[in-house]
Amino acid sequence: MTKNKGFTLIELLVVIAIVAVLAVVVILTLSPMELIKQARDSTRISDLSTLRSAMAMYLADQAHLADIKPSATVCYMAGTATTSRCGAAFATNYSNPTSSTSTRVDGTGWLPVNFASITSGSPLGSLPLDPVNNVAQGYFYAYAATNTASGFKIVANALESRKYGNIGGVMDAQNNVTNKDGGYSSSSYEVGTNLNL
Repeated sequence: MTKNKGFTLIELLVVIAIVAVLAVVVILTLSPMELIKQARDSTRISDLSTLRSAMAMYLADQAHLADIKPSATVCYMAGTATTSRCGAAFATNYSNPTSSTSTRVDGTGWLPVNFASITSGSPLGSLPLDPVNNVAQGYFYAYAATNTASGFKIVANALESRKYGNIGGVMDAQNNVTNKDGGYSSSSYEVGTNLNL
C-alpha cells in the first residue's frame, strides 16, 4: 500500500484564512492612502527646497531683492483660478500664467523670476508644479513678493498627510513642517525671506 502525502482541504482553507487575516492587518496598519499622501508631501517639501536654493542663487548673482519685486504686492499661483487663493491681502492682486508657459524658468512661468539670467545658467530645467496641482481643491504652489523689495515667500498651499502637515488638528510633532517653517499658516509649507506676506 502506498500513502499519498499532501494537504487536506481543511488544512489549505485554514492557511488561506490566516494569510487573509494577516493581509488585512498589514493593509490597515500601513494605510496605503496615507503613504501616497506622504509621498506627495515629500515631493512638495523637496520642490520648495529646490526653489529656495534657486532663489538664493538668483539673488546672489543679481545682487539684491529689488530684482524680484513686482509693481504691486502680488501673489502668483501655479494654476488657473478665478479668484485669489492666496489670502485676503491678495484678494485683487494675483496672477495665473497660461498652462503652456507655467513651468518656464525665463520669468514667464508661475514664479516670475528669470532664472535663465543667472550668469552660470538656470539651476532649474523647469519650474515644479504641485503633485495634485488643482487650485479649486487648494493644492498649488504660490509665490508672493512685495513692491517694497522686503522679501518673498514661496508656498506649497496645502499638505495632506498627518506626518508632514497639521491635518484636522492631528500631526506628527517630530516631522511636522507646517508649524516649524516660521510662516503664519498651519496648513501650508512656506519658505522665503519674508514669511509674513
